[in-house]
Amino acid sequence: MIKFFLMVNKQGQTRLSRYYEHVEINKRAMLEAEVIKSCLSRSKDECSFVEYKDFKLVYRQYAALFIVVGIDQTENEIAIYELIHNFVEVLDKYFSRVSELDIMFNLDRVHIILDEMVLNGCIVETNRNRILAPLFVLDKVAEG
Repeated sequence: MIKFFLMVNKQGQTRLSRYYEHVEINKRAMLEAEVIKSCLSRSKDECSFVEYKDFKLVYRQYAALFIVVGIDQTENEIAIYELIHNFVEVLDKYFSRVSELDIMFNLDRVHIILDEMVLNGCIVETNRNRILAPLFVLDKVAEG
């Protein structure tokens, strides 16, 4: 099961966070700081899977952004690694070459995309067209 999904820039600023199990607000900040520090300090030659406390971290870097997913011991790391890539491809398709600014100024849209892909910590959809369908409907309503 997925415990949390983070998107962080190279300066360690969280751009997106979604938790799939309850974590108190003050503990979230501490957890994010530790997770970010452990992932950003690794070199590009090191593995993208990290054992951390009682769960695993799976991360990928795209330009200046890191996407970090916390998972329990039963989850498949490679599947999560591919989920991260699929998430970025969906963002690229929707935003036409997504950037950090797209994420910052359209956070609601990014959350909708993530919510279409992951529900209660489980992957529910990977098809890009199905993921983006609700957003295209929202965009048409906004235009008309």
